[in-house]
Amino acid sequence: METRVHPPVAAALRLCLHALLLGLLALAAVQAVSDGAAHSVAVVAVAGVLAVVYAAGALAPSVQPRTRAGALWLAVLWVLWLALLVLSPDALWLAFPLYFLQLHLLPIRWSLPAVVVTAAAAITGFLLHGETVTPGTFIGPLLGAAVAVATVLGYDALFRESERRRELIEELVSTRAELAEAERTAGTLAERERLAREIHDTLAQGLSSIQLLLRAAERTLPTDAPAVAHVRQAREAAQDNLAEARRFVRALTPPDLENGSLAAALERLSARITTPGLTVQFAVSGTPVELPTPYEVALLRTAQSALANTVQHADARRAEITLSFMDTSVALDVVDDGHGFTDDSAASLGTGTGGFGLPAMRSRARSLGGTLSVESAPGQGTAVALTLPLPLSDGRTGRDAA
Repeated sequence: METRVHPPVAAALRLCLHALLLGLLALAAVQAVSDGAAHSVAVVAVAGVLAVVYAAGALAPSVQPRTRAGALWLAVLWVLWLALLVLSPDALWLAFPLYFLQLHLLPIRWSLPAVVVTAAAAITGFLLHGETVTPGTFIGPLLGAAVAVATVLGYDALFRESERRRELIEELVSTRAELAEAERTAGTLAERERLAREIHDTLAQGLSSIQLLLRAAERTLPTDAPAVAHVRQAREAAQDNLAEARRFVRALTPPDLENGSLAAALERLSARITTPGLTVQFAVSGTPVELPTPYEVALLRTAQSALANTVQHADARRAEITLSFMDTSVALDVVDDGHGFTDDSAASLGTGTGGFGLPAMRSRARSLGGTLSVESAPGQGTAVALTLPLPLSDGRTGRDAA
């Protein structure tokens, strides 16, 4: 007979139950022989058969709780016990281990009636043998049944609570591992973005300026000047290194921007939001132009953070992301119809999926010479707008040209 679990306590309880039942069988057989009862041989034979049947079921893999094999085995044991009870009043005590077997193997709707019937049969069998009737004759089997029911139900409750805690611990361990992996990934992406920004803002811009200066110098030199060849070689080297720097920047671009344009990344971001009751729409206004990688990263991360705030805090039904290309600037607007917030609660907004709250979004906008505005009021939704000046062909921004 197997149980549902195999902790040391359950194994010890099984061994105690086996020892108790076999010991009581031996006691009934020895008592019948020592008393010289008329049915002593029959008592020993029935006790032996019951012991063999019990051992066979205890070792059989098919005897499991709430199975037909378990119920059949239990029925055979119960019939043999009734036969032993008819032959010997000492079989009364076997009712106690039978309670535990019934409660363990049968569903609760069948095990409780089976315990009641077994207790009634034990009391009736004892009375039919003409033994002295005392209060213990009734209290003993009934009290044993109550103890067995309380013990089994209490153990089941503890087992279920233990299983819930085990599942909770496993879930916490799994969640901790996922959070650690997410933090590592976020750190890696943040470092990639930082390196891409640094390469673009320093190395790439410097090489671009060098190339423009060398091109201007090449134009001012006479065509037959000895320095023209050297200037041309220097300009070509700067051009090659600029292309290599841009390849580095593209390689360090966030994964969302690797397989398409910024507009495609924002459209995928909108489609990934599956929050029930929330509809997210994306639109592009104006004629798209190619943007530097830091611009695309800033616009994408701002959209991710603003949309994450909408999902987590706004309780909105509708959100719109608009990417607008204008003559001298590019703008991103994220608008929702949620419950909004006050100025006092704006700073407490959680970080979004990209790990950027409102202060971080403003800092990113300032680093690129842009502005971030947030308009919100309780019950009137929220609008987040990021505006960045477009870079001109000479490396300056639209704001610098103005």
